[in-house]
Amino acid sequence: MIVCHCEVVSDRDVRRSIDGGARTLAQVCGVTGAGRNCGGCVFSVKRLLCEHERPVAAPSLTEVASATG
Repeated sequence: MIVCHCEVVSDRDVRRSIDGGARTLAQVCGVTGAGRNCGGCVFSVKRLLCEHERPVAAPSLTEVASATG
């Protein structure tokens, strides 16, 4: 699916940039070229970024209890 029509950036391009290390909207746009012209795509790019982030494991209750003493 095309996310940015101005620069013809697809959702695959966005995901590839995230897999390549882009972690912020500015980094994804810098790598892919999305969002440079009209800016209409930035919400879609941000959504893809949020969906594609790697989940961080939450600490267990035991770890929290031992850390807080």
